Amino acid sequence: MNPGDAYEPVIGLEVHAQLLTRTKAFCSCSARFGDEPNSNVCPVCLGMPGALPVLNLKLVEFVLRMGLAVGSRIAPRSVFARKNYFYPDLPKGYQISQHDEPICAGGGIDIDLPGGGKKRIGLTRIHMEEDAGKSIHDIDAGTLLDLNRCGVPLIEIVSEPAIGSPREASLYLSRIRQLVTYLGICDGNMEEGSLRCDANVSVRPRGTASLGTKTEVKNMNSFRNVERALEFEIGRQVRLIADGGTVVQETLLWDAERNVAIPMRSKEEAHDYRYFPDPDLAGVTVDDAWIAAVRRDLPELPEPRRDRFTRELGLPGYDADVLTAEKGVADYFEATLAALGGREGAVAPQAPHIASLAQRAKAVSNWVMTDVLRVLSAGKTSVAEFPVSPARLASMIGLIGNGTISGKIAKEVFEDMVSTGEDPRAIVERKGLVQVSDAGAIERAVDGVVASNMPQVQKYLAGNDKVFAFFVGETMKTMKGKGNPKVVNEVLRRKLDALGR
Repeated sequence: MNPGDAYEPVIGLEVHAQLLTRTKAFCSCSARFGDEPNSNVCPVCLGMPGALPVLNLKLVEFVLRMGLAVGSRIAPRSVFARKNYFYPDLPKGYQISQHDEPICAGGGIDIDLPGGGKKRIGLTRIHMEEDAGKSIHDIDAGTLLDLNRCGVPLIEIVSEPAIGSPREASLYLSRIRQLVTYLGICDGNMEEGSLRCDANVSVRPRGTASLGTKTEVKNMNSFRNVERALEFEIGRQVRLIADGGTVVQETLLWDAERNVAIPMRSKEEAHDYRYFPDPDLAGVTVDDAWIAAVRRDLPELPEPRRDRFTRELGLPGYDADVLTAEKGVADYFEATLAALGGREGAVAPQAPHIASLAQRAKAVSNWVMTDVLRVLSAGKTSVAEFPVSPARLASMIGLIGNGTISGKIAKEVFEDMVSTGEDPRAIVERKGLVQVSDAGAIERAVDGVVASNMPQVQKYLAGNDKVFAFFVGETMKTMKGKGNPKVVNEVLRRKLDALGR
């Protein structure tokens, strides 16, 4: 029997989300990413003697948004604590965090399981803290320090040890990323470190309730690396136990290039950090009025938005999943639909011939899911930088709906819009792409195609209906893609059937 079959993993994730505040958690320094090293620092974030921190209230508002979104209990009063440890990138010798009195407790995050169904991953807590600096290891210069990140506000989202596989861990982390970006509190960029994940991993005999000795895995900077690191560590622990060894509680650093987790240090317990309340910061008091105000300002979250897309717009579940995965894409889709005529019973100003709301929604969904997302993926860019505005995409879809251009021509128009940002009507006029619906012109093209392909005509007349697509393609090629497909099909069918009589 495979040793892995006898054991099951138990995983808990600690996710740090760097918040999109303009300034740092306890001073007025810029929290902007990518500035010149050590240019956004001051006596407070450098821990100079006598410098006193002042709480950024935006940090509290952002953690309240996350807590309310996942159903956490909001503490009426929470306390900042000093987490003491010594490391080169921590000039104060301690990190301001929260310990035994966090601002949010409980709640949970639902994930869609690969085999179907849902699973709720419970949360232990969500708390506020500040980030440390960054150590840069240079072969020639040695270890360099960039302290711009010192004091940048974070929230830490701590799950229960309830994640049962590396795949579940990746899905859970993806859901957190989706939530923080929808809430507008974090950009979710794992490569830049604004969303970071540490994993606590243990294994136990399958079916038992007690927990094994856990290790902590750090330095996983992508969803794929989270899965790979957890698969490695679970396999290592299982093999170690199967060979008669014991798991040592330690912190491991994931090396993505070598696909191994390297021991870093023995894993600390809470008492190792000598937590105590920060004497320079008062407790945070959150009253019902503040909670109500934050709750009123919460955006529509991914799950309700997905359900609305299927219920009100008639979209298939797959479309709704793809469109709501990223808030920016969902917003773009809805703005395009609104420009096309986004209400049931409304006359679509851009496409009066696309009668129902469901038809309009599906038409927009098809373009966004295929062509828009293809361009974004190829350019590795965000929808905010996409050169085609929702109004112009709606205008182009309207040109298809009213018969001005064919779907094939629309592909060419779309590529021009991406390259130039030009209005689709202007492109159609400039390039002479207006669809030909004149029956006489189409009949002349069809007659030429039929006369030039008599062997295929005989196959069609012998009952091979598949060859009909050949005639459609040849006719459209003759007309340089401008023939109205519906009229082309009608004329071809009539002409070919007449030859068989």
